[in-house]
Amino acid sequence: MCCNEFHAPSGVLSQLITTLPSTLSTAMPSIKVKSSTGKTEYNYTISTPSKDSAKTIDPKLPTVLFLHAVYLSSSIFHYQFADPRLRRFNLVTLDLRLHGQTTGDFLPLTYNEHNAAEDISKFMDALKLPACHIVGCSMGSMIGAQFSINYPKKVLSLFMMSPLGSTEPADIAEGREEITEYWMEGAKSNDEAALLDALYGARQFAFSNKTTTLITGLVNGTYPIVKKNWIPKNFDAYRTATVDLIIQRKQHTREELSQIMVPVTIAHGMDDIPYPPNVTEEYFGRLQDAGVNVKMHKIDGAPHFICVDVGKEINTVLHDFLMANISEPAPDVPTRHVLSPWDAQLRKDGWDPEEDDDHLCII
Repeated sequence: MCCNEFHAPSGVLSQLITTLPSTLSTAMPSIKVKSSTGKTEYNYTISTPSKDSAKTIDPKLPTVLFLHAVYLSSSIFHYQFADPRLRRFNLVTLDLRLHGQTTGDFLPLTYNEHNAAEDISKFMDALKLPACHIVGCSMGSMIGAQFSINYPKKVLSLFMMSPLGSTEPADIAEGREEITEYWMEGAKSNDEAALLDALYGARQFAFSNKTTTLITGLVNGTYPIVKKNWIPKNFDAYRTATVDLIIQRKQHTREELSQIMVPVTIAHGMDDIPYPPNVTEEYFGRLQDAGVNVKMHKIDGAPHFICVDVGKEINTVLHDFLMANISEPAPDVPTRHVLSPWDAQLRKDGWDPEEDDDHLCII
C-alpha cells in the first residue's frame, strides 16, 4: 500500500459526514488515575448480564477488558457489548488517552507502549478490577501484549485482533504520517476539506473502503470529538498518541515474548489493506517460537478493525476463546434482550441495524 492511497478522491468528501450527531457522546462514568506520565480522567464503560451500562462489575463473574484501536474510541466494541454470549461476563472498556471523552494531562513526547501498559494497570487498580481477560484491536492489541509482559498477574488470557506485533512497515508508517499531516493542516487553517481528507484516510485504513451505517455512525460520533481534542495546542500530544506510539514501537524479542504466560489467540482480517496476512503470520510464528500458547484465526472479508465489521465470525471466535479459558463454571447467557451502551447514540449518529442486517444486535 502506498501512502498516497490515503488521499480522498474528489467528490467523496461530502459523503463522509452524512449526519452530524446532536450530542458528542453518550454520558459514561469516569475515574481519575495518576501514573508516571500524568493525571488522566478516563471515560469508561461497564456492561454486565443485568445492566447495559453499570458503574461497577459483578464480582462473581469473569471480567473482560477491551482496548480500542487508534482514532476511534471504546464504542468500536459495540457489537461485542451487544452480543448475549459475551454479555455473560463483565465487559469493561475505556477511552485511551487523547481519544473519546477521556481527558487529562498531555502525553509526553516519550510516551510509549510501556507507559500505555502502566496506564492500563493504574486504571485497573482505580476500578479495583481483578485479573482480566484482555481483548485488544490494532493499537489496543499492541498495548495488551505489552501489558501481558509487564503485568502478568493481571492477565488471564490475551485476544488480539489485527495485532501490531512487528516493526511498523515503512510504507504504513508513511501513510499514518500523511493522515496526521492532513489533519494538522486542516486544524491550523480551519480547512474542512483537509480535515475530511484525513478522516477519509483513517476510514480507509481502518475499514478497507467498506461502508456500513455502523461505520458511518462511529465516524459521525467521533468527528466532532476529535475536532475539539486534536487542535493546534494539542498537536504534540495528538501526534504522540496516534502516530509515534505506534510507529516507534519496539518489536519484542524472543525472551520478551516468552514472558507471555497466558493463552493467546490472534485474529487477522483477510481484507486488511495495511497489513497483509504474512505480517500477522510472521508475528504468530515468533510467538510460537517463544513458547507462547497461541492460536491464529483468519477472518474472511474482514478489514483491519475486525470488531466493527458486520456479520463476521469474530464474536464466535472470541466467545469460544473466553469459554475455553475461564476456570470457573460458565455464567449463564442473559435471557433478557441486551443492548450495547452505545446503542441509542449510534442510532442518532446514523447507524441503522436493519440496513446493516445486524444479526448480532437484533436477537
